[in-house]
Amino acid sequence: MQDIKIGNITIGEGHKPFIIAEMSGNHNQSLERAIEIVQAAATAGAHAIKLQTYTADTMTIPSGDGLFSIHDEQSLWKGKKLYDLYQEACTPWDWHKTLFQKANEFGMIAFSSPFDETAVDFLETLNVPIYKIASFENTDWALLKKVAATGKPVIMSTGLATLADIDESVRILRSNGCKDLVLLKCTSTYPASPENSNLKTIPYLKEIFLCQAGLSDHTMGTGVSIAAVALGATVIEKHFTLCRADGGVDSAFSLEPKELSDLVIETGRAFLALGKVQTGIQEAEQKSLRFKRSLYVVKDIRKGELFNKENVRAIRPGDGLPPKYFEQVLGKAAKENIKAGTALSWDLI
Repeated sequence: MQDIKIGNITIGEGHKPFIIAEMSGNHNQSLERAIEIVQAAATAGAHAIKLQTYTADTMTIPSGDGLFSIHDEQSLWKGKKLYDLYQEACTPWDWHKTLFQKANEFGMIAFSSPFDETAVDFLETLNVPIYKIASFENTDWALLKKVAATGKPVIMSTGLATLADIDESVRILRSNGCKDLVLLKCTSTYPASPENSNLKTIPYLKEIFLCQAGLSDHTMGTGVSIAAVALGATVIEKHFTLCRADGGVDSAFSLEPKELSDLVIETGRAFLALGKVQTGIQEAEQKSLRFKRSLYVVKDIRKGELFNKENVRAIRPGDGLPPKYFEQVLGKAAKENIKAGTALSWDLI
């Protein structure tokens, strides 16, 4: 499958994973804090900062009836009306240009998840290089068509979708102009558990849809993301905040700066460790060969004396005969006097 170029970044199997820091609503309605988040993400080594582009009115209506309020006892947002939650979490549209410029100054890619068609129109005025489709919007065909028509790469989370849903959405994207696609395995619970992450889906998505695949990770910590890279993830998305103790709608399952830095470093190591199928002795291992076990004379032996388990042993270092010849050597006679500590070789037998 083909690599995807975004600015000076390449997403693909031969490149370190593309790390996205998701700001979401962790700015707590402070532009100054939002800028600090962008800078902290850049300092931690993230390749991109991602915003969310919506308003409460483009998401829902101001009602508290039924499912317009959150009643789930396990939810981080229990008791909130959807409209109020989105008002609290949204990133003001007039901040976007400033935040995108700051990200570029810090050497990062900046982009966003649009949540309706008007958001796409707005983001096009800012010339975003790539789009993200959130799990909750991945079956909104009108939005998918609008994003695909830009011709820009698309990253789509696959949470809350059946395989049939994903297939339909991929077909919609590709038939409407999307040439570069990344699918992210996503578990849409907040936070998500490792047990529900099902990372083996990542290579499956690659195989089925012939595209890059990665992980939108809502678990705590970095272990799940590192494991995803070991399974071939080329994109990792994590929510990010300056400090969880500061609060914020998504802070509870967001990484802090040191954790994001660790994520960048450890996913990079995981990528390097993948390497290639390799057996035999690598060049880097050659010097260590001398310390493998080999056959040594461990007691002085006179000429004509027989080798036995008392005077020959397989020990380190490795410049004698390989241990596999031990039984073949036993009972043979010494050709000459041999001092203890001598590496056994065929010319001594």
